Amino acid sequence: MDKKVKKIPMRQCLGCNGHFPKKELLRVVRDPEGAVSLDFTGKKSGRGAYICKSSACLTKAERSGRLSRNLECEIPAGIFSAMREELDSL
Repeated sequence: MDKKVKKIPMRQCLGCNGHFPKKELLRVVRDPEGAVSLDFTGKKSGRGAYICKSSACLTKAERSGRLSRNLECEIPAGIFSAMREELDSL
């Protein structure tokens, strides 16, 4: 009998456009109330977008507007700085 190979979910980073396994990326989530935050577990409910675990990719996604477009909301600059601080502490 052939063993079934488990499929690894791939996601695209909004900063560098690279495709990586979901577990290697960091999820940015907009919850149903509209608050935007980092999701380290990948299990929070809401609309999600993925970025690499580097502040360079977060900056790129911020400047291009991809993160706002993907989450379908405007993201205040204070949220980006808080997310950057959390990324730097990793």
